[in-house]
Amino acid sequence: MKKFPHAWMHTAVFAAALMVALPLALPSAGSAWAAPGAHGPDGEHLDAPGAAARPDGLTRLPDGSVQVPMASQRLMGVRTVLAQPTQVPQTSELPGRVVLDPNAGARVQSPVAGQIEAGPGGFPVPGQRVRRGELLAYVQHLPDPIGAASLQAQLAELRAAQALAEQRWQRLRGLEGSVPRREIEAAQSELQSLQARQQALAVGQRPRVALRAPVNGVIARAEALAGQVVESRDVLFEIVDPARLWVEASTADVALGQRVAAATLVGVPGVRLELLGTGAAMRDGLLPLLFRARLMPPTAATSPASPATPNPAPTQLPLALGQPVTLIVQRTDTLQGFVLPAEAITRNPANQPVVWIKSGTERYIPQPVQFSALDAATVVVHEGLGTDNRVVVRGAALLAQIR
Repeated sequence: MKKFPHAWMHTAVFAAALMVALPLALPSAGSAWAAPGAHGPDGEHLDAPGAAARPDGLTRLPDGSVQVPMASQRLMGVRTVLAQPTQVPQTSELPGRVVLDPNAGARVQSPVAGQIEAGPGGFPVPGQRVRRGELLAYVQHLPDPIGAASLQAQLAELRAAQALAEQRWQRLRGLEGSVPRREIEAAQSELQSLQARQQALAVGQRPRVALRAPVNGVIARAEALAGQVVESRDVLFEIVDPARLWVEASTADVALGQRVAAATLVGVPGVRLELLGTGAAMRDGLLPLLFRARLMPPTAATSPASPATPNPAPTQLPLALGQPVTLIVQRTDTLQGFVLPAEAITRNPANQPVVWIKSGTERYIPQPVQFSALDAATVVVHEGLGTDNRVVVRGAALLAQIR
């Protein structure tokens, strides 16, 4: 009977300790009670660790989708469209480079080996506009020493022979009437022949050769410096018409040239390409295709301040000679797909192309797709989308950055 109060005291102390520890072990008032494997209304795992709350309300859910409040959607400029399938031409992506139009450009080469000298106005610089026949530079002829000595010896012999022939002709002219006429004419003909030979040799001894622009255009490349020694056929200047350039592409498909419907350049807006033709021989296993670059016609937009005066149209192609470019060639054969702006395609952490689909008022899901470029600013998705998908066409890159 003496031990009963002692046991009762131990039980009371244990109960009191349990009541103190129980609130610490239980979830807070705002926590969700869920058994393992429980799911919420949107399919998320309630037993999984939730994403950290952010002041702006943006949340990356465990399944990869994102939760974006309406206010944030407006700030991010998110826009969606309902995907509609359509028939579009198939495309091919080709590497290319900008080349010279042979009918509107020129290469100025040195006709002889010699030393470069500037003209009265100095050397032309890249970007300077020149006119046909304009002086660009001089090439001071530097002949071979042995050849120069031989030329001087021949000229000396011709001068001596010319002097003797002139004396003989003058003497026969003084004896005209007593000597046959044919001897006087023969002496005159010999003198004229020696003079012509001397002049021909003197032309090869010209001190310098003038280099002039063969066409109107702009200096694209200048490789001339004062005192520079060049060889014959060295290219010193290249002249181009900036409004007339060609693009040369290459492909391993020999039949592609017969199926080209249109072509554009990636990253070069406002330029369209017209197919000129395809090569008849392959180079390094590739067939060349030639396109003429054209400026697209300007839009009818006018300035608000002066509605009657349209914006001035550019007159120069935004291309440079030798520039590497990428062509999107549309073919005559077609396929069915969903046409979207190129900015609708983003990449997931696995580097797969995805589009963002709106599945609720504030929820967006990344959907892996397969696509091909339709032109420089548009793509066609041919796998991964359905007709009931509302796709993000603006602001997709910002959704992909939510973490």
